[in-house]
Amino acid sequence: MKRLFSLIFPAWLTVCFLGALPFYFSGFFPSFTDAFFESVSGFTTTGATLVSNLEALPGWLLLWRSMTQWLGGAGILLTFIMLPVFSPGGFQLEKVDTAGLNGKGFDRGFRHTAGVVLLIYAALTALQFLLLVIFGMDKFDALTTSFSTMSTGGFSVRNNSIAYYNSPAAEWVCAVFMFLAGTNLALIWLLLRGKTAGVMRNSEARAYAAVSAFAAVFITVLILAQSPSFKNIGTTLRQAFFQVTSIISTTGFYSVDYNIWPSAAQGVLFFLLFTGGCSFSAAGGIKIVRCLLLSKQTWKEMKRLVHHRGVFIIRLNGREWNKRAVHGAAGFVILYFVTAFFAGLLVGSSGAGVFTSMNTALVCLGNIGRGLGELGAFMPFPEFPSYVKWGLSFVMILGRLELWIVLIIFTGDFWRR
Repeated sequence: MKRLFSLIFPAWLTVCFLGALPFYFSGFFPSFTDAFFESVSGFTTTGATLVSNLEALPGWLLLWRSMTQWLGGAGILLTFIMLPVFSPGGFQLEKVDTAGLNGKGFDRGFRHTAGVVLLIYAALTALQFLLLVIFGMDKFDALTTSFSTMSTGGFSVRNNSIAYYNSPAAEWVCAVFMFLAGTNLALIWLLLRGKTAGVMRNSEARAYAAVSAFAAVFITVLILAQSPSFKNIGTTLRQAFFQVTSIISTTGFYSVDYNIWPSAAQGVLFFLLFTGGCSFSAAGGIKIVRCLLLSKQTWKEMKRLVHHRGVFIIRLNGREWNKRAVHGAAGFVILYFVTAFFAGLLVGSSGAGVFTSMNTALVCLGNIGRGLGELGAFMPFPEFPSYVKWGLSFVMILGRLELWIVLIIFTGDFWRR
């Protein structure tokens, strides 16, 4: 197992290095640094791009960009199957990431688990492709968009992302599939087997759906109340839901310039930068399960202040969670923000402003690709010195591998075991 741990990070570095070669030799990237950044952004499903004019790139290179994200999304799912103890949430795969299966269905070994996961992943990609073609999108655009959606990557072949198509149907299709991409794939497997009760009981899925729905409705209300130019409720709700699912699933597509939305609406999107999607999905970020655990622990401590002798139990999915799970979630969140802070300092050393520095750190660490301000819709990725690009490349890999998998190999205890 130690050998497997020690190989994961070098393997991802190698893949990103090899993936950078087509970018570099294409002649459309001025340096290997830029080509490597683009490759890392693709394989980590971040979606931040240094290309200012995507429509000037040849079709084969655009296809390769999208394929890096789709392969990276599949790769991270397989990584967490191989290393369940480091799965999103920091707990055993069969207990959390496949919550609702009760140890059944995904218990036939790595081959069966990997086969089911990749089948769901590929099937949803194919279904989105078919729907986009039916609703009038060009087949090439539909294919690359589907690759970038299910991987929660966000690379587009158009400069204006999904806004280019000016198609409400395409927006709804992408929004729904971004939502599914950020969902626990084990729960989709349960739905396909007709076990809806297990899905409905899943605490993380309910929280994910509730946060997405509330944020979309709340943003719609804020826009309609504060921006007289927005009068169509249906259009506003669609745009709000699209952007909410894009951020919470860490995809990074955009269909509207949300930088012109009211500040409060942008604040909701900024909050979603921290949450991320569900465990056992291709989404990045902190993950809903960790947010749930820590919010329940906070409420537990508040009740303990009132009821000094009370015994309070944290429950998710109908079962009790011990202190080790809470401590694991808390440790990850602390490490996440410490990493974001130092990444922000790195970006700030180039002369970038405080907000741009922290925003860049968050979208790279959370593998989101798009944020607010200079990293918002219709905005090119800020130009940084080469050392910052190399640092952000490392941050993207660090976030994609959930921090622990990378950092553990730099500890002396790991090698002394």
